[in-house]
Amino acid sequence: MAIGARAERSRLGPEDWVEAALALIAEQGLQALTVEALARRLRVTKGSFYWHFPSREALLEAALARWEAREVEEVLGPLFAIADPRERLRALFRRTSREIRAHRVFAALMRAVDHPKVASVVERVSRRRLDWLFMAFLAAGLPRREALHRARLCYAAYLGFLQMSLELKLPKLSPEDYEAYVDHTIATLIPGG
Repeated sequence: MAIGARAERSRLGPEDWVEAALALIAEQGLQALTVEALARRLRVTKGSFYWHFPSREALLEAALARWEAREVEEVLGPLFAIADPRERLRALFRRTSREIRAHRVFAALMRAVDHPKVASVVERVSRRRLDWLFMAFLAAGLPRREALHRARLCYAAYLGFLQMSLELKLPKLSPEDYEAYVDHTIATLIPGG
């Protein structure tokens, strides 16, 4: 084994490739995810990729698993510590409104739901998000049916704003206008918001 190949392999681990894959998906979409593009991005040879993953599909699976786990561990998980359900909802809206890369990854994955692995992950994440919202609205005192409708409305508003912002590039909001929009969304969708 050449010294350069050993140095490349020791320098990068699987998580580096996964993070680079998520960044590339966020920037250019799933179709741009190739071993060659990632190797160029990481400034290594394609051969170093194969020390960690047998194929692009294996890397995609790992990237999707990491993205899905982040939804639970880093986004929704910490919010359970907030006792007041209305505060929990406000914290969710504020936190997610600032996670640009996560929005870009999700938008790219939504465009690629014809891929079976992507479809199942997007479905699970969406279901988990809707369930979380439903439970939060129930805990906030809304009747079951209204809590379900409010959860769907919130998620539809999120998807619509994501589509308008990232796909259609319609609302070019200043930071102040964006904060005002988030505040308005909270006041409109969260009981006692």
